[in-house]
Amino acid sequence: MLRTDKDIARKGTRDERLEARVTKEQKALFVRAAELQGRSLTNFLVASAQEAAIKTVRTHGAMRLSERERQAFVSALLNPPSPARALENAGKRYRERTRG
Repeated sequence: MLRTDKDIARKGTRDERLEARVTKEQKALFVRAAELQGRSLTNFLVASAQEAAIKTVRTHGAMRLSERERQAFVSALLNPPSPARALENAGKRYRERTRG
């Protein structure tokens, strides 16, 4: 399970450092957005990056299949099983009722 912003903020000290080179326009945009949210630039950037990272990891995890699962999925698409007798009967009844 992924930790949330609050979980991460509660645990540990902030010993690690990140650096990034940005354009003057990007920095102005980030500063303005931070001001609008009433946050420091650092807090805004860390929170925004963390939110994007959590979303990316969750999305990737939701779409990721093991090799075995992927093979089973593709096999089911390429070689679907025959419909059960009950489904065939239901299809016949439907066609009979909707022809008239």
